[in-house]
Amino acid sequence: MADILFDQSGHRNIFFEDFTEGEMVSANQHLIIHNGKGMLLDPGGHKVYSKIFSAMPEYLSPSALDYLFLSHQDPDIVASINGWLMVTDADAYMSGIWRRFVAHFGVDGSVMDRMKTIPDEGMTLDLNGCKLMLVPAHFLHSAGNFHVYDPVSKILYTGDLGAALVDYRFVEDFDAHVKHMDGFHKRYMASNTACRLWANMVRGLDIETIAPQHGAIFKGKAMCNSFIDWVEGLEVGADYMQDIYKLPA
Repeated sequence: MADILFDQSGHRNIFFEDFTEGEMVSANQHLIIHNGKGMLLDPGGHKVYSKIFSAMPEYLSPSALDYLFLSHQDPDIVASINGWLMVTDADAYMSGIWRRFVAHFGVDGSVMDRMKTIPDEGMTLDLNGCKLMLVPAHFLHSAGNFHVYDPVSKILYTGDLGAALVDYRFVEDFDAHVKHMDGFHKRYMASNTACRLWANMVRGLDIETIAPQHGAIFKGKAMCNSFIDWVEGLEVGADYMQDIYKLPA
């Protein structure tokens, strides 16, 4: 099932909600289209691949896919990457620290040259005239991690940041939603330092929507600002591990 998050003047943002099954952690895929060319974000695992590939032509021919964006190295992000590289001409972009690890997911040697790397400080990609911004989000949670900002739709795609395993698509009540995010962020995110650096950076963007890879989407400036403020104040990961780092009995 898909939602259109934005559709204006040849620019569309498509939200594919959770094609996972069984014991797999639920995950969303996102497609950005600008003037007939596309970027697929965090394309997912092997069992998701065929479903996304079948759903995409309603919005964009796979042959018009210019970019595959991999926010980090987790299997729910990258496990299907070889399939996408084999059936499209798209280039895949990821952190340079993960490129040779991602190759272990069975990436064919003939397409490794299309596995491109993002410098730690981020970069912009030109999607047929739309300058997409790949912004650093290191240690949130991965050591090499990036988010995507789309300046046309004003959507910030945040990967695992904002994850919550819920059965609704959009956050209506931020305070009520927080309890669904707390546990995941406390365990998966690295430190408050990383959270604060990210919050200070993204406040420089004009954001209307925040779209995580797992769970519900935050819409509207007030909702997005509440989320950014919440992230800034988190105590996570190394901030609370002192009681765990001890030898087992």
